[in-house]
Amino acid sequence: MKILACYSNKGGVGKTATSVNLAYASAINGKRTLLCDLDPQGASGFYFRIKPSRKLKEQAFFKDVDKFTGAIRASDYDNLDLLPANLSYRDFDIFLSRMKNSRSRLKKALKAVNNDYDLVLLDCPPNISRLSENVFRVADRIVVPVIPTTLSERTLGQLYDFFKDNKFQKKKILPFFSMVQRQKKLHKQTMEELRNQYPGFLKPAIPSSTDIERMGVHRAPVLTYAKKNSAAIAYNDIWKSIDKHL
Repeated sequence: MKILACYSNKGGVGKTATSVNLAYASAINGKRTLLCDLDPQGASGFYFRIKPSRKLKEQAFFKDVDKFTGAIRASDYDNLDLLPANLSYRDFDIFLSRMKNSRSRLKKALKAVNNDYDLVLLDCPPNISRLSENVFRVADRIVVPVIPTTLSERTLGQLYDFFKDNKFQKKKILPFFSMVQRQKKLHKQTMEELRNQYPGFLKPAIPSSTDIERMGVHRAPVLTYAKKNSAAIAYNDIWKSIDKHL
């Protein structure tokens, strides 16, 4: 089982849209896939029309195997299941701070599904925390959506610095450009600069698209209702690039 995290220390970069579409792309390419939503907002579950479990709350996520596996729900798509989030996840850092071996708790929790899935995709909240440190340790690769703006450039640099300072494997990070508006000079310039600075950038980029915004209306991945749209094609291309790294 491989573990892929979709993470950014900046909000509003298209992280959940990426998680949902990559999970779907993985599933339609034959991988048994579990999308695990770690963000208390629970947007992944909303997109897949799945309500959160009332039983998987507080420390049960990390300590109770039966409640963890019992909270997993099948989606409407073959090979794709979801572990939806609930509001109690906002206190994950508090729970982890009270637990022994807190840095490896997420890894232990995911062992419960080790034989059931080919890929677990983690939709992560946008902060650097004890939970995110767990993610950085357990994930085989970490995809990072980056809007080509100055502020996103700064937060990406902070992430690389954090990995260096804490001796995480920087090669795990797979950044890619999201919400790209190629008609903007700043976007084009920033993309060129960041590709030169960070050679690990994935080649495909996700364009700004109203079809992505309509995910909330359709409550489904873009790849299901706008297959020929440039954004859908880009998500599929990004999945192919990631799969090679996995």
